[in-house]
Parts: sequence; C-alpha cells; structure tokens
Amino acid sequence: MADAAYQKCINPACGSEFDCGQAMFKCPACGELLDVCYNWDSMNVPGKLSEFAKRWGTRDNKLDFSGVWRFRELLSFCKDRHKVSIGEGQTILQQNDAVAEYVDMGSGRLYLQYEGLNPSGSFKDNGMTAAFSHARMVGATSSACASTGNTSASVALYAHSCGVKCTVFIGSGRIAFGKLSQAMDYGAQTIQILGDFDDCMRQVQDVCTKLGLYLLNSLNPFRLEGQKTIMYRIIEGLGWEVPDWIVVPGGNLGNSSAFGKAFGELKQLGLIDRIPRMAIINATGAETLTDLVNNKKLCWNDGKVDQSIIDDYYADLTARNFSPHTCASAIEISRPVNLKKCLRAIDICDGVVRAVPDEEIVDAKAIIGKYGLGCEPASAATIAGLKRLRAEGLIASDERVACVLTGHLLKDPDVTVNYHKDKQGRFSNPPIEAPNNLDEILKLIE
Repeated sequence: MADAAYQKCINPACGSEFDCGQAMFKCPACGELLDVCYNWDSMNVPGKLSEFAKRWGTRDNKLDFSGVWRFRELLSFCKDRHKVSIGEGQTILQQNDAVAEYVDMGSGRLYLQYEGLNPSGSFKDNGMTAAFSHARMVGATSSACASTGNTSASVALYAHSCGVKCTVFIGSGRIAFGKLSQAMDYGAQTIQILGDFDDCMRQVQDVCTKLGLYLLNSLNPFRLEGQKTIMYRIIEGLGWEVPDWIVVPGGNLGNSSAFGKAFGELKQLGLIDRIPRMAIINATGAETLTDLVNNKKLCWNDGKVDQSIIDDYYADLTARNFSPHTCASAIEISRPVNLKKCLRAIDICDGVVRAVPDEEIVDAKAIIGKYGLGCEPASAATIAGLKRLRAEGLIASDERVACVLTGHLLKDPDVTVNYHKDKQGRFSNPPIEAPNNLDEILKLIE
C-alpha cells in the first residue's frame, strides 16, 4: 500500500493489507490477527535512538512529555491532531542490587522497569494512548473491553478523557477490587459476566462486532504499538544500550508480542545492533503458553503456526471445564488472544517460557516491596521467573537483565495484606498486637 502506515494480516498465506482508517481487530479475509506496518523509507525516523533525548528539553509540549509519543516516529500511524495523551509513560528504570541478590544476579546487573507510575497505575496506559488516538482518528464514539482489571481501569480513564463511552466486561469474582474501583470511579459501564476472562473475551468480541463498538483489548493492533515504547524507555534508561534479557509476565501476551515487534523493527532500522533475549513468565495456574511451547513444541515456523495443536489444546481445556486460577489475576488467562504474535516474538528474541507457582510469586512480590517498588502479583512473576532461570543457569549472573513490573502495589492490596498478616510466606511481615500501654509498646520497639 502507498500509505506510510497500514494494517496487514500476520498470516503469510493471506497477507491482506488495509489502511489505518479502518477499525478492525481481525483480518476480514481469514480471521487472523493484524499488525500495524510502516513504509519506513517514507517516514522521518531519526538515525539514532539517542536523538529522541532532545524531547526532554521540550516537555511543555504534551506529546514530548508523553513517554509514548516522544517516540512517535516509531509508531506514526496517525497525525498529531488525533493523538491522545494524559501523561502516560513517566516511568522509571531502577537498578536494584537488593533484589538482584535475591535472584543471585551480580551487582549492577538487574533493572526493574516500573510501569506502576502510569496514570491508571499499570502498563496498559502505553497501549491505550495509542488505541484511543486511533479511535479518535476513525471517529469512534463508543468502546468496550474484557478485563482482568488493569485494562478496564485504563480504558475507563482514557475514554473519559476523550469523551468516548465505554463498557467493560469482567468475570464474576475474578477481578481485584483495587482495579474494579478504578473502572467504576472513572465512569465506565461495568458488566459482570458469570464466567472467567476467556468467557468475557468471547462475549466482548461478539458485542463489538454486532454494535460496532471500538474494541480495546490487545487484539487491537494499535494498542500494541503503544506498548512497544516500554522497550524504548528501557533502552533510554540504559544510556541507549540494549539489555541482554527482558523478563515479562505472560497473560494475554500483548506485551511480549509488542516487545518482539519493537526489537524486530529497531534492528531492521539499524537503531540497535542486536536483539535481547526474552523470558515470558506465567503462573502455573495459567500456563497455556508454557505447555504449548515447552511440551507441545508449538512455534512460529515463519508464520505457518500449527493451528491443530492450538485447537486440540483448547478443546481439552473445554472438555475439562478448565478455568485458570492464580493469585496473579492480571495473567489469569488460559486462551491468550495474542498467542501467535507471541510465538513470533519468541522467534525474534530467541525467547524462553517458564511458569512459576503462586508461592514463589508472592515471595518475590514481598522482596520487591521490601527493597524496591511495590507491585501487583503479576509483576512479581518476573522476579520469580528470573530466580528460576538463574538456578537453571540459563541466565548468567553478569548479564544485564530488565524485568518489567507491570502494575502498582495498590492494584491488588488483598494479596499483599493477606500474605503478611496470615504469615503465608517466609518474607511475611505481620502486624504485632500490643496492649494499650506505653511500657509494653516500648519493649516491642526496643
């Protein structure tokens, strides 16, 4: 296509292309996922990534202030007048030796990319600023999403800022109150489905198709364009150098898919000289990707993914009436919609997949909270996974590793409070009961 940016089916046997003026979440020709692609030669891409640093000096411009749009030449699918921003991407990359010691990494080698500082408290805002910019571009007036929590909070916040109506679908009893409170407070219509996230995901796709609503789940390829910028900020935080490893939670696999696409594009453009490896960490209670990749040997295979392996696996889940269960509610998903894009990312980044039990996740979460930055349980899966990969010897102690902490501590306070007060792990820090007596209180403190 002649346009600078366009949509393209990821299925190489199809390869259909569409302009960016259309809102669609699957290829109408074959039903596969879509990419946002670029004719890079017609775009004003800087010759070096470090050139983006100039925008720190013009942060009175809201697009330059945004941690997404200051990299806009790398996701230039709409004009500036359509771009939505509420200050997303003001995140930090924290080098953390205390957490490094816990996972047996060398000093100065572990970095925590903290996305909890986003306006809605999670990484989702990176994607929503891009998706709502596209929604504005195509004139959408009403939107919807299915959510385990963070998506609904972010959608509700950005919809409110754009004047777009939004409806969020959540599973019955399957959402942390910290996240549910945001969706309700930001004015979203909240519909609770008697089912889990996968049930909500099926319903929201049908609803959006029938009513013409703008879908904001990570099936939306424009959302993933915004999430690429998390990697740009990590590189920025490392002095425009690439780490050896990126570690990211699994779940619906939007982040891992976006990160793989980001690194593939940066390498194609000559903006990086190598691509880091990626580790995707699931919870054992929701380990679809782990099982498919490590045991069923599912792979990208140049886009010719063996659909029969996926179909058989999902049929077995249905026959067993399987529903995922983990304290890490953000990744409590058994049918990830971005599975094939994630397989591509694994191929691009020579990636690995692991699953860790809840017990290891909450222990890692307590360590992160004690020595670094409080995070939601799904975020801590990265540290639990890194600890396991270090024990396996797959990641060396002197390699430079960036772990993505996807959400804020207060997203799921119940898990935190229960872990400590009920002494659920070896790092529990329960409150101490004391009589209303000064001398007795002093004894406890001394």
